[in-house]
Amino acid sequence: MLALDLAFFDWEIISRFIAKGFAFSVELTLIAMSGGIVFGTLLALMRLSGRKWLDAAAAVYVNGMRSIPLVMVILWFFLLIPFLIGRSIGAELSAIITFVAFESAYYSEIMRAGIQSVSRGQMHAAQAVGMTYAQSMRLVVLPQAFRNMLPVLLTQTIILFQDTSLVYAIGAYDLLKGFEQAGRNYGRPIEAYLLAAVVYFAISFSLSQMVKRLQVKIAIVR
Repeated sequence: MLALDLAFFDWEIISRFIAKGFAFSVELTLIAMSGGIVFGTLLALMRLSGRKWLDAAAAVYVNGMRSIPLVMVILWFFLLIPFLIGRSIGAELSAIITFVAFESAYYSEIMRAGIQSVSRGQMHAAQAVGMTYAQSMRLVVLPQAFRNMLPVLLTQTIILFQDTSLVYAIGAYDLLKGFEQAGRNYGRPIEAYLLAAVVYFAISFSLSQMVKRLQVKIAIVR
């Protein structure tokens, strides 16, 4: 029955709906990943700085974000930012800001674990040759931490890609929205959502297999 229903779709038109949504989902994933790693690393350094006020501020932010469902954060930002600045910024930009802010908390914990996985002797050796704390972190510790945590960072990015479907709640045109629009156009919402599930699974499974291969290579190098 599903095969017969799928025959009603004009796949050339369907691909246009999907391509537009897929482009935004990928864009959102890449921006949130990049911003999340940058700000997450800063949060991790704050928590490991040894200064109580920095550690406390970062801990409140990280634990607070990690304790709230993402869909609620998306809705809060979408409704709160226009209220604060007095104008709408659009669903897509609101989604980007939300995801960077939210994912920073998760990438922070990953990077913190990565930094702690590097032997303290590495820091002592770097400082022994005249490097400052900042130079030691930037040139010695962080590159090793990033390499150690790369599979975990990429796994979190796969989860992030799946979570982009939640921007549907504020009307952003992501991959899921593209399938929904296609299903509405052809009066086949069930088939459209089933296809969306297949596509999300195919992309996520393929990426997870790539991460597994990368993990094996990193283990061999070690």
